Amino acid sequence: MIKEIPKAHVWSPEHLRLAVNAAGVALWAWNVDSDAFTMDKQGFALWGMEWRADVGFEELSANIHPADRDRVRAAFNATRATLGRYETDFRIMVGQEVRWIAARGEGDDVGIVGRTMFGIFLDVTGRKQAEEGHELLAGEMSHRVKNLLTIATGLTAITSRSASNMEDMASQLTERLSALGRAHDLVRPLPEGQGDAALLGDLLSVVLKPYDDMGAFSGRIRVSVERMGVGQAAAMGLALVIHELATNSIKYGALSAPEGTLDVTSASDGNDVVVTWVERGGPPVKAPPAKSGFGTRLVDRSVAGQLGGKIDYEWEEDGLIVTLRMSRSHLAV
Repeated sequence: MIKEIPKAHVWSPEHLRLAVNAAGVALWAWNVDSDAFTMDKQGFALWGMEWRADVGFEELSANIHPADRDRVRAAFNATRATLGRYETDFRIMVGQEVRWIAARGEGDDVGIVGRTMFGIFLDVTGRKQAEEGHELLAGEMSHRVKNLLTIATGLTAITSRSASNMEDMASQLTERLSALGRAHDLVRPLPEGQGDAALLGDLLSVVLKPYDDMGAFSGRIRVSVERMGVGQAAAMGLALVIHELATNSIKYGALSAPEGTLDVTSASDGNDVVVTWVERGGPPVKAPPAKSGFGTRLVDRSVAGQLGGKIDYEWEEDGLIVTLRMSRSHLAV
């Protein structure tokens, strides 16, 4: 049995029209002498205009974004001398909406018929928005990396001045950088009005998680704070503050005892957020020496500078209570 060879599909004008519409392609024709532009209905819809037989090139250009108008005019005037295919991307204004259009055709008068050149318009708004998003993301990542390197450089310098030996310096620096790393892992966009980095409860829980495993039971560190966003810069500063408090607690406070507990809560006070750190079940409390160490100075500097607040200590017999007052506006940065 001889297999019949299928015949090639014959493309009728209606088939071509269906394909063009499905692809979102708008057709245009440009008379190089009169500057008259003719477009199909899809072209006029793309430009946000009512259909008509033709439209003047200058009238059409008036809808181009002011920042792109001169460039597009120059590009169209140069197309006749362009060798090969060309593509020009530009923005148009449809009311208050900005759309990106790609104009495509072939230069050097290829395909010109009766002084008229032909080409297409494509709506490439989605692609351009994605490209802008990628550029913003790359810029934001570069900014964050530079910030982290600046912080790491500063921590290295001041830790080297406070450490007693190289081993001590390496240990302190590693722990502080790890706290920053845990905080940075949380950095991500949040819903509008909630900051742009991390949720306060998530940040505190993640930074304190390693210390929760250093005791007789899991769950001895309890975090119960309001749901609110913390900005990137504030997240880094707050992570360092919490790390220093936890490190001191592991050395001298409640977390140094197997049965010791830590409760972290928050309350609102006008434009401030007040976080309370309560240690219980540790060894007898002793006030720190009059001369503060590097860790204390780091905490004071971070709270006052990055968090726009202050920190107070109550050396009670039952355990240390730390009151951390922070400005909401500073937390959002």
